[in-house]
Amino acid sequence: MKKNYKIRTEKLNLFYGDVQALVDINMNVEYNRITALIGPSGCGKSTYLRTLNRMNDLIASVKIDGTVYYDDTDIYKDYDVIELRKRIGMVFQKPNPFPMSVYDNVAYGPRVHGIRKKEELDSIVEKSIKAAAVWDEVADRLHQPALGLSGGQQQRLCIARVLAVEPDVILMDEPTSALDPISTAKIEDLLDQLKKKYTIIIVTHNMQQAGRISDYTGFFLNGILIEMGTTKDIFFNPQDKRTEDYISGRFG
Repeated sequence: MKKNYKIRTEKLNLFYGDVQALVDINMNVEYNRITALIGPSGCGKSTYLRTLNRMNDLIASVKIDGTVYYDDTDIYKDYDVIELRKRIGMVFQKPNPFPMSVYDNVAYGPRVHGIRKKEELDSIVEKSIKAAAVWDEVADRLHQPALGLSGGQQQRLCIARVLAVEPDVILMDEPTSALDPISTAKIEDLLDQLKKKYTIIIVTHNMQQAGRISDYTGFFLNGILIEMGTTKDIFFNPQDKRTEDYISGRFG
């Protein structure tokens, strides 16, 4: 019996003009697991991540071939891009709260999707901020500017903003690289809770982080997915010498 995956990519190639950034990527992403993408800078990790909710569509020179399936639907042929980005949310490397209140940051997405009733918005905002493990820190600051929060609080607020539109998948592009160790630990603890409900794909430069939080790991090099497997296998029993060399710090 064929196994179902939350996301599958088949023979995915991506070009920036004449430069090929992704080469024949075949990857299966499991439901309700954390998949980490590792590899040196410029190896295609973030480019791959952005193909999964069509963020690369915003770059004029990009050309893509191959297939990306989300719940067995081809996202480049059969999916409205607005709906897709609601279902597959994204958290970026640097916290990017909107220049508005904490409350309005989280209510923004639901309002865009037509929710107007104050009681409903109040409920969504509280639930999302609690799910992002930042409620205790901002409950008395909901109507103050989000830009007044610390970096770690801002990043968790950005996660709450993604959760507010009830996504299915959360993409994270180095979400802790700009944060201090305490804030990083809080977000790692949060991810462990979130994977009970969401499928999470995270790009990280921090191999210790990948080892701590992920169930599966994919190693990218020069736009190629060299190896993909359980995190335990990738770190302790890699099948490819290049993976072993990267994990052991011989390059990267």
